[in-house]
Amino acid sequence: MQTFIHYFLHFGFPVIIAYLFFKNNWKKIALLLLATMLVDVDHLLASPIFDPNRCSFGFHIFHSYYAIGLYVILLFLKRPYNIIGLGLLLHMLTDFIDCLFMYNACSSCLENSPAKNLLESISKLLF
Repeated sequence: MQTFIHYFLHFGFPVIIAYLFFKNNWKKIALLLLATMLVDVDHLLASPIFDPNRCSFGFHIFHSYYAIGLYVILLFLKRPYNIIGLGLLLHMLTDFIDCLFMYNACSSCLENSPAKNLLESISKLLF
């Protein structure tokens, strides 16, 4: 279920957002939102490139808290920057939800995660 939710939020949800809120040019907006998936290029800088037990939220450079702050600022700029900011923040939210799934399945697996304290706090609120 975690994998389905993760990929739906990455690829299906942006299309739904575009269709519901940008009806006049939803296809263009959907493509722009989907293009923000390129933010995952920062995974190539990690060693190993893929680790199934790694929470990318707060770990990779484009998934850092500083980067997320910049994505929030993008929301207040003109189009297309605000759409890009929205897509990047949706991406971060999706990755954070994925980290919550991982944390609840195995909290000790994320012992060294930069987002451990945040995951622990949110997990206590939700579960």
